[in-house]
Amino acid sequence: MVAAILSIGTELTRGEVVDRNGPLLASRLTAMGFEISGLCCVDDDLERIAAAVAHLARGAKVLVTTGGTGAASDDHTIAAVARALGVSVVSHESTLHDLRRRAGADPDAAHPLDRRAEVPEGAEILSVSDDLAPTFRVTLNDCAVYVLPGTPDAAERAADEVLARHLLGAASPRGATRVLRTYGVDEATLVEKVRGVEARFEDVSFALRPVHPEVDVRVIVRDAPPSAARVRVDAAASELRAALGDAVFGEDDETFAAAVGRGLRARGYTLAVAESCTGGLIGAMLTAVPGSSDYLLLDAVTYANAAKERVLGVEPELLRGHGAVSMECVRAMARGARRVSGADIAVSVSGVAGPTGGSAERPVGTVYFALATEGGVEAVERRFSGDRAAVQRQAAYLALEMVRAQCRGRLPARLPADCG
Repeated sequence: MVAAILSIGTELTRGEVVDRNGPLLASRLTAMGFEISGLCCVDDDLERIAAAVAHLARGAKVLVTTGGTGAASDDHTIAAVARALGVSVVSHESTLHDLRRRAGADPDAAHPLDRRAEVPEGAEILSVSDDLAPTFRVTLNDCAVYVLPGTPDAAERAADEVLARHLLGAASPRGATRVLRTYGVDEATLVEKVRGVEARFEDVSFALRPVHPEVDVRVIVRDAPPSAARVRVDAAASELRAALGDAVFGEDDETFAAAVGRGLRARGYTLAVAESCTGGLIGAMLTAVPGSSDYLLLDAVTYANAAKERVLGVEPELLRGHGAVSMECVRAMARGARRVSGADIAVSVSGVAGPTGGSAERPVGTVYFALATEGGVEAVERRFSGDRAAVQRQAAYLALEMVRAQCRGRLPARLPADCG
């Protein structure tokens, strides 16, 4: 069954705000078995909204719109849907009283929120969100049109509650997908590996989605009963995972930090982090994972040299002699973080994230890393490209990759170059 999605808002068409609702709704409807024929965006213009609704409804059995249903002067979705239907906008009495009650207003007196109770004549109110935006359904020719609020939280709730209740089972799911999440392999190599597997699975397709520094590989079988499709997807995904090795850190929705946490938990390791140029990003990634308190003992953001000295015990002489952006400094930071926390593993990072602060010897993008374990300390230097945020993100990933590698047992138990 074919479905289409229309996101409404001038802030979207101008690029001032990224459309979160369209992809969310596409994902939800695809999971229900719908084929998405269009994922469109239109500005807050009554005529253009009405035209888009009429056009998309001609080729779909279900059309979902989001945005433009508030009480602002440029919210025209309700009037536009009514125009596409050729009906009037009317006040929905039960919704009107509900909105007034929620607002604490006199149920019989006019209120500024009353416009939110206006819907196309004949509309069926399906819900009213916490921010007082109604979700309703109308029928345009043979297409069921669902009108959702535009705020991301309200739209997501409506998708999970209203659409699931009304549309689940309306379409017959076909096919299956699996997402392999990778880090640390360049795209050219990844494409080569994918092509090698693709050649042996004629009914399976692969789609790459770079989200720097990760690349997701979606394994897809489109037109087959779900049970048969899952068998083929599983077989292709297993072969691709074997070809990519440790570059695959997880599947589907698992984050990189969650994969690192899984490795720590499996080995029974605890972790301490000492950050400088990443400014807490590593800790934020780790603590976004529920249950991370099982293994994360410390995240010290020692941005200033004084903090490195007082919190981690880095010697002032070391900082004067080598600087904060140096192998010597990150080694001392990692040792200090492990010592003060009592963690099994400590990782540290210090560098020049930019856009200023670089030198001929250590240009912008130069970052040093160290991993301290019972066996010693290993340190590495890397140079990243991109703006400040890109350097910080790449640095955070590499620091966590060092931890993940240690959990796989790939780092030497003892490092004779620095065992202090």
